[in-house]
Amino acid sequence: MKFSKLLAGFGLMATAANAIDVQIDDEQSRKEAAGTVAYGLLGFYYGNNTGDVPGNLPDPYYWWLCGAMMGTLIDYWHFTGDESYNDLVKQAMVHQAGVDRDFLPANQTRAMGNDDQGFWAMTGMLAAEYKFPDPPEDGPQWLAVVQAVFNEFASRWDEEHCGGGLRWQVFDFNVGWNYKNSVSNGCFFNIASRLARYTGNDSYADWAETVWDWENEVGLMTDKYQLKDGVTIRDGQDCHEDMDPTEWSYNSGVWLHGAAIMSNYTEDAKWKERTEGILNHGLEIFTKDGVIFEQNCEPWGICDDDQRSFKGYYMRWLAAVAQLIPELADQIVPLLKDTAVIAAGACSGSPTGPITNHPPFKGHPGTACGFTWLNGSSFDNKFGVPESMNALAALLSTFEADPPVSAKTGGTSIGDPGAGGSDEEKVRTFSPITTGDRAGAGILTTIIICGVIGGSAFLII
Repeated sequence: MKFSKLLAGFGLMATAANAIDVQIDDEQSRKEAAGTVAYGLLGFYYGNNTGDVPGNLPDPYYWWLCGAMMGTLIDYWHFTGDESYNDLVKQAMVHQAGVDRDFLPANQTRAMGNDDQGFWAMTGMLAAEYKFPDPPEDGPQWLAVVQAVFNEFASRWDEEHCGGGLRWQVFDFNVGWNYKNSVSNGCFFNIASRLARYTGNDSYADWAETVWDWENEVGLMTDKYQLKDGVTIRDGQDCHEDMDPTEWSYNSGVWLHGAAIMSNYTEDAKWKERTEGILNHGLEIFTKDGVIFEQNCEPWGICDDDQRSFKGYYMRWLAAVAQLIPELADQIVPLLKDTAVIAAGACSGSPTGPITNHPPFKGHPGTACGFTWLNGSSFDNKFGVPESMNALAALLSTFEADPPVSAKTGGTSIGDPGAGGSDEEKVRTFSPITTGDRAGAGILTTIIICGVIGGSAFLII
């Protein structure tokens, strides 16, 4: 039976308790809790409505966040078996793959960041690894779309500045073109490692090594496995001179997961050591009072919409690492279980209206999920897509299911090693960049510089 058909009952239970009371060692209780949170999350998504665009979220949420949301929903299907949202997810992913089948759709390309494209690609990779239902033969295939993104990333590798690395932005007319950040390069590293494991092609593993080496050589990853946000390219300056040292959980997570994939694929001890290094440092700075938290902004209540989503991805990657390298599970699983209990309990809100400029909560009364878990299970009145994704990720991270497959272990997704388009060709399809466009970009630059550039990966999309 599909869990969504039972949600009315689950919602009534949650309302009566004024929270989602999950019994963490009871799989059915966890499935019911996850079903309630997923239902609330989907209330923020309008892309399957007539006249709306599949794969887009309403303002103020950016395009990349919907890609992350679709990955969370693939996890939901994989761990609970509930197929209720599969058609919606497939519709969104196929639509946003775009004409060139590379997650650079025409409605987003002009403002594209490498990290934005990378998040959709990681969701595509997840679909291939979990054998999410494949599109029709004449549609974009999960593996081939990820290979297209990989090839485009490789073509953007910039040796001229800082000796390598991806820039934050794809096109030079966007604010952030002169910034090379850990999340864009982390996405590249992550999908390269996963393509190596899935296909068995060591060329992808070689690229993963290259990206890892560059991240270390430029100083964005330290010998203590700190992962700094990024480095600004300035003429006449050494690339080590203008670095943002801010550490975010999703930067730690995306590199952690890629390293664990490389350990699983290569069985080389150095990758297990690297995985342990990132894990130990991450758990040291992204846990407090027994739960996962975003250390750079959460204690002061200053996380923006994007930053409030980071810890959800971190938990998903932690759970994946525990499965890939079982010896690390004892460090990870108890923390995830404790966090899940608190996160579910914080899904206790009954907001009477939306937060300013945000869509309203449409889930069952008494089950809106809050953001911070530092105050136990109290609802902090911050709710929306990131908060619901975080709570769902926390619950799903406590499940056990089949590991990700490869082409040799049952994978069905069809690949195309030569896939991918030309950035230059895409630029030719844009309307001319005007002085006004550049002036607007300059204003945004000023805003970013005057504010906090850490976690800047999505400020202008």
